[in-house]
Amino acid sequence: MTKFRFLCMAAALMLGCGQAAWAQGTTTEKNYKSYPHMFFGLHGGGQITFTDYKPSKLITPLYGASLGGYFNPVVGTRLHVSGYQAKGGVRAINETYDYKYVTTDIDVILNLTNLFSKKHDHLFNVLLFGGVGLNYAWDNDDMLALNSAGKTHYSQAWDDNLLSHNARVGMQLDVNLAKHVGLNLEVMANSLSDKFNSKMSSRNDWQLTASLGLAFKFAYKDKKAQPAPVVEEVWETRKDTVWYDDVTYKNVPVQDKLESQIYYNISLSEPKPQAKINEIVEFVKNHKNCKISVTSYADKGTGNPTINMKYSEERTKNVVDALVKAGVDKNIITAESKGDSVQPFAENDKNRVTITVVTGEGTKKEKVVTKKFRIEETRYRVK
Repeated sequence: MTKFRFLCMAAALMLGCGQAAWAQGTTTEKNYKSYPHMFFGLHGGGQITFTDYKPSKLITPLYGASLGGYFNPVVGTRLHVSGYQAKGGVRAINETYDYKYVTTDIDVILNLTNLFSKKHDHLFNVLLFGGVGLNYAWDNDDMLALNSAGKTHYSQAWDDNLLSHNARVGMQLDVNLAKHVGLNLEVMANSLSDKFNSKMSSRNDWQLTASLGLAFKFAYKDKKAQPAPVVEEVWETRKDTVWYDDVTYKNVPVQDKLESQIYYNISLSEPKPQAKINEIVEFVKNHKNCKISVTSYADKGTGNPTINMKYSEERTKNVVDALVKAGVDKNIITAESKGDSVQPFAENDKNRVTITVVTGEGTKKEKVVTKKFRIEETRYRVK
């Protein structure tokens, strides 16, 4: 109780000094902006891990430090490290056990006071925290000794150390004592592994921490210099002739050509793939006065001239039929079959092929540049 009274008196004294410093600081205009800025914090307090034992018997000291900053008056972040000692209790034998721990978290900070206020300089700020991190616990000798003595039978009593997650949410009351110093009271609820207190309850262990600390703020940005006094100005207008390129585009006719090859397996005459047929059909749709030449071949390495001419003719017919079926006018198609009398490619297997050549009139955009001018008026200050 003596320690608690001492902390309360110290907080009241620091708060009184802070109010005086704040009142003095607000009498003159600041030459810096309160946000963004960075801070370093130190704090101390107590914590309790909830279990089935008397809460008043499980309060242990807590110390911590943080480093962070505000991106703007509302949102900030910090790296927060805290811990020291935790305590658990066994109700059946009315005994407690101690162990050490440290928690490292990355927290997101939301300044609720600035969120709902147009003004961003306040004596009191209410902050909301949320974060995740890792919890490291060690020195669980007390619980292991109880197990060894047969007083307890907790199978989840960890030895050596325990590494687990930590998720947290909490609030802080921050009091601006001066430009670089703030006093804060913080309360946090932490969710840890179910093994944290060596007991299993099919849900995460919860730890409540409360601490009082100081935040040392730095890296403020200077305010922009005040504008110079307004002086009487004299302006005149100047007219200039500005020449520029007026760019337009026109369609001009061009002769386009599309050549494609359809290859076949041995003895097959069906056109593959269909995508080649579709490509030819699309070309015809987009051009005028089209002409299509369809010529099929057979490879010399297989069959004989009579059979190869037959395959060649079938391939030509199938391609022409596929084009007509797809909507191409048959009158613009010229068809030939070469058999194996002509080998368009050096590689034997490539000569089982239908080569289609399509020509047609298309258009392209041609840039036209014309020199033009305009009159521009420019106002300029004489003095």
